Amino acid sequence: MFHSSSQLKNWMFANEESIKNQRKVSNENFISRQKPLNQLEGRSTEFLTYDEEKEILMFYEQKLFELCKIFKPAMPPSVVGTGFHYFKRFYLKNSVMDYHPRDILATCVYLAAKVDEFNVSIGSFVANLRGDQEKASGIILNNELLLMQQLGYQLTIHNPYRPIEGFLIDIKTRYSQIGSIDKVRPKIDEFLENYYFTDLCLIYAPSQIALAAIIHAFSQEPGSLDRYVIDVLIPGDESHLGPLVEVISIRKTVRDVKRVSKDSIKPLEIKLEKCRNQANNPDSDVYRQKMVESLEAEDERQAMKSARIEEETRRMDAESLGDMQSLDSPGL
Repeated sequence: MFHSSSQLKNWMFANEESIKNQRKVSNENFISRQKPLNQLEGRSTEFLTYDEEKEILMFYEQKLFELCKIFKPAMPPSVVGTGFHYFKRFYLKNSVMDYHPRDILATCVYLAAKVDEFNVSIGSFVANLRGDQEKASGIILNNELLLMQQLGYQLTIHNPYRPIEGFLIDIKTRYSQIGSIDKVRPKIDEFLENYYFTDLCLIYAPSQIALAAIIHAFSQEPGSLDRYVIDVLIPGDESHLGPLVEVISIRKTVRDVKRVSKDSIKPLEIKLEKCRNQANNPDSDVYRQKMVESLEAEDERQAMKSARIEEETRRMDAESLGDMQSLDSPGL
């Protein structure tokens, strides 16, 4: 249940300003760590501002959605919603200058598919990606543990899809005069597609998002849900009017969503390539050297482990042989 979930306890914010402040801290933390390193290397780097980072994230959220839409086999909506949650959570704590969103978004979707039991192998997954699929596979698998760590291993996501179905069943049962509800499903889907490009999932409960989507969808059709909300959901109880005000706010935020064009993002992409952490850039010599050292260290650990196992086996064999010889010896 959402009300007892880690999502509510650890990943919800009071308002958009709180989210903005958290992301500003991540931006400032990266700059404070990276700037001295650049100075030691004699490099003068212009870092991305918070607003520039936000625009880049908005652009790559669009890329994440495009991946989910074209994915074969068709991806369940819950996987899409979970992938977006992971992506937004990751960049609460990290700067795009540290980890490029291009590398993280596919990992978010891949992990979401596993968590939501949408069974697809890594080979089938990267077949949906453009470019070097072998390289993409390596990046996704290398980032998977990092992503889980940054999420605090809190991977269960409560999306608005189940509450939507619950509301629709309730409307059919207790407010049948509204007529067929199937006609509004495309409008609900359209609302949720725009909702992905907001931070509302970090502020409002899934049930509030669901109610906003349904009210919005019915507002586009003849007939209104006003009487259902007033007479059925909150009959005679003005204390519940607060959530309705929040529904209005949710609808306005979704309605005002703007998309980022590819042309407008190009200058920021160039700037990002100059200031990003090369240790986390799969195309850099620094990253490749780090991977080589990691593999060498792993080989060394495995060699030491094998040596310990071999030594323990010899010791146990010697003890067993000693026990057998004592049994064969004549008693006194």
